[in-house]
Amino acid sequence: MPSPSVQRSPSQIAAPTRFEVLPVLSVAAAIALLHLFTNGRYGFHRDELQFLADARHLDWGFVAYPPLAPFLARVSLSIFGVSYYGLRLFSVAAQCAAIVVTSLMVCELGGSRWAQVTAALAVAFSAIPLMQGTMFQYTSFDYLWWVLIAWLIIRLLRTQNPRWWLAIGAAIGLGLLAKYSIVFYIAGILAGVVFTPARQYLKSVWFWAGAALALLIFLPNFVWLEHHDFISYRFLQSIHQRDIAFGVTRDFLLGQILQCINLFAAPLAVIGLVSFLRDPRYRMLGWMYLVPLTLFFFSNGRDYYLAPAYPMLIAMGAVVAERWIGSASKVAAVGAKARQRDKQRVDRRSRARLSVRAVEAVLFAGFALYAAWLCAIFVPLASRGPLRDFAIQHNFYMREEFGWGELVRTVAAIRDSLPAEQQSSVGVLVGNYGEEGAIEMLGPAYHLPAPIGLMNSAWLRSYPTPPPTTLIVLGWQREIADGAFTGCRLIAQRNGAGVQNEESLHHPDIFVCGPPRLPWADFWREYQTFG
Repeated sequence: MPSPSVQRSPSQIAAPTRFEVLPVLSVAAAIALLHLFTNGRYGFHRDELQFLADARHLDWGFVAYPPLAPFLARVSLSIFGVSYYGLRLFSVAAQCAAIVVTSLMVCELGGSRWAQVTAALAVAFSAIPLMQGTMFQYTSFDYLWWVLIAWLIIRLLRTQNPRWWLAIGAAIGLGLLAKYSIVFYIAGILAGVVFTPARQYLKSVWFWAGAALALLIFLPNFVWLEHHDFISYRFLQSIHQRDIAFGVTRDFLLGQILQCINLFAAPLAVIGLVSFLRDPRYRMLGWMYLVPLTLFFFSNGRDYYLAPAYPMLIAMGAVVAERWIGSASKVAAVGAKARQRDKQRVDRRSRARLSVRAVEAVLFAGFALYAAWLCAIFVPLASRGPLRDFAIQHNFYMREEFGWGELVRTVAAIRDSLPAEQQSSVGVLVGNYGEEGAIEMLGPAYHLPAPIGLMNSAWLRSYPTPPPTTLIVLGWQREIADGAFTGCRLIAQRNGAGVQNEESLHHPDIFVCGPPRLPWADFWREYQTFG
């Protein structure tokens, strides 16, 4: 069923240019090589250990996130085993794909090589995507789905072929399986449809077919959520309240410039947003940015939640900047031919050419310097020395990649030091998901039992039957452990392999304890945690 179309003159429709494959793929390949050569410097991040642990227990949902990331972690385990490189390869691929798709957006909007390469560099060397390539995170795939959806919508609006709604619906459904915060982006898409000329598609069967496809893809996870009393919603509430209490949402607007986008690409994003809003055909994409921005701001969201919305703004901004530079260069060229007729006009046009070159020089020099700064902070460039110390000092995420192997060896040594009768019924009870993942993934090499955890999806997996009578307890503070368990004694402390992080600073003690003071079922209900 064809959709009614809004009449436009040919000049209003951006003609796609040839996609410059080699330069864009060179940028993506350079980013891939950067990560592949550095991603094995340290150890697993604690979030990665949680994904790997959940990958061992695949389901249609998990407390902390939808099922896509654990599924990909399971694929990684099947192919590479327990490997930093193998796991992070998926995040690297997602970042490189986002770079290429951003350039495809530029192509659809009528931009050629300069704009495509500029947009690719701006996305490649922004803080959030650069950091996401250094570790396996569900945000990496969330970023890619936002970018892919924007590209599909640009194709829809340029071609006015409503069948693109099927591809958009499929991408939205998969995005919902990656990260729930994409619902804010969906709100922007719906607002863009309703409040712009794109409302024509509300009369098209393809729009509703795309919506139905998105819901169908999301349905298994929704059924899981309903079966588990929407525990993920309670998790998100708890994490959100924690973030507000810790003040991490306080600098949301500042974070848009310092975290979500390359500082020197910020003018391109502003130009892109204004250009989208001024263009009736593509105005929908302006709403797709402004609505999530407003919702995240007033709901005290974290700054990086909006990072995936910037590639589409950068794409349009690069196209407009390229046209401006091209126009200025043509004016300067015309001025050179008129040198004999009007020297004053020639001087004016020569200054225009110099201004264009100066802007280009500042832009790309800024890209290079800011990229070097970001790489020094977010990429593990060195395994020791000043570069490593600088990164650890400025990047608290990197600090969480140290100490997990040491922790597992310590737990194994504690187990081996116990009397034989205690070793026969010993359990390892952990305080957070990083410890759970470390024992789950690295413990089998030392024949440690499966971890017992009360956080996130580990809590859903419950405690072993029969429960152990001796517990090695880690990740608990002394006063809390004494109140929860019988006969606790401090037996060791961990130091995070010499790096101060949350584990070594806030709960370094390891105890050997008896059973919980409460019956196991009551203890399990009382001490459930989110993190």
